[in-house]
Amino acid sequence: MKSNIELISDTDRFPHATDDDEGERTLVANEGLYRLMWKDADGQYPIGYMLGRVVQELEQVPADVVGEIKVDHVLRTLSLFQLPTEAERSRSAAALASYWRQRDTFKLLRGWRDEVWPVYSRKGELLFSIERAAMGLLGTMRYGVHMTAYVTDPSAPHGIKLWVPKRAADKSTFPGMLDNTVAGGLMTGEDPFECIVREADEEASLPDKLVRDGARNVGTVTYIYVTEEKYVGEDGFIYPECQWIYDLELPDDVIPQPKDGEVDEFYLCDVNQVKRDLANDKFKHNCALVVLDFFIRHGILTDDNESELPAIKDRMHRRMPFPGPHQSGWRHAR
Repeated sequence: MKSNIELISDTDRFPHATDDDEGERTLVANEGLYRLMWKDADGQYPIGYMLGRVVQELEQVPADVVGEIKVDHVLRTLSLFQLPTEAERSRSAAALASYWRQRDTFKLLRGWRDEVWPVYSRKGELLFSIERAAMGLLGTMRYGVHMTAYVTDPSAPHGIKLWVPKRAADKSTFPGMLDNTVAGGLMTGEDPFECIVREADEEASLPDKLVRDGARNVGTVTYIYVTEEKYVGEDGFIYPECQWIYDLELPDDVIPQPKDGEVDEFYLCDVNQVKRDLANDKFKHNCALVVLDFFIRHGILTDDNESELPAIKDRMHRRMPFPGPHQSGWRHAR
C-alpha cells in the first residue's frame, strides 16, 4: 500500500536543486546529465536536461543531418539547432529524430506519434517543434491537459463519484492502468482548452457543447518525472511537465464512452474506491498526482487527515528550471 507522498514521489522523481544556478549545475552534473542551452542576445540559459548517452549518440550524427553541435564536457553543457528561424530549427529537429528512429537508436522512438510538441525561449518565442516521442531525448518541457469528470451523489462518500478510465492494454505507456477521465498532450500552437475539448471527444465521446460550457480550468501542476522502462520503454529520461487541470461536473445521464481505442472502459467510482486504487498503485503516476490535486481542492484531503499535505502541495507545484507558459507572467512573443 502506498501513501499519498509516495504516490507524489513516483511522479516527481527528479531530485530538487537549490534555487541558485550553481546548485542546479551541481545537481545536473551529479546525475550524469548535460544541460541543453539556448543562447540569445541576453546570454545563455538551459532549456533541457539530456542524458550523457544521448549526448554521445548526438556527437556521432553527421553534420549534414543535425547541423552544428557544441559540447562542453567539463561544464556539461551543449547547444544545437541554433539556426536563424523557427522553421529551420524545426526541420533540423525533425531530421535528427528521424535519423535516430530509422536506426532504432532509442526505444523511446518506437512510440512515434506523428505529433510535434513545442519548445519555448524565455522571451516567449517558439524555438522549435519536435516529434512527441523524441522530446524525451532532449529533456525539454512537456505540456498537457488533464480533466476529472465527476457526478454529484449525496449518498456517496464526500457527495461525489469520479469517472475513471482504464487505459487500453496495448497502450505503449502505462498499459492497463487507471487514468484521469480525459488527458492528452499539447501540440504546437494548440490552446489548452481546445486540447481538452478535442481529447474529451476522442477519448470519452463527450459532446463539444457540454465540455465547452462545463469544463473549468482549476490551475496547473508541475513536476519532473524520470522514466522507467516497465512503464515507458526506457529508463532514466527526464520529463519536466506542466499539466493544465480541468474539472467537469457531468449530469447523471451522461456516461463517457471509449472512442479512439486508448481506453478500455470507464468506471464510476466513489472516493473510497479511488483511494484504494491509489494506494494499490493502480493509477498512472501523474494521474495519481492529478487525483490528489482534485482531492485537495474539493476538501477531501486536508491537514486534519494528511500530515504530509504541505509537502504534497509543494511537490505538485515545483519550480521548473526551464522557460515556457508554465512560468508566472509568461507571454507568447508576437
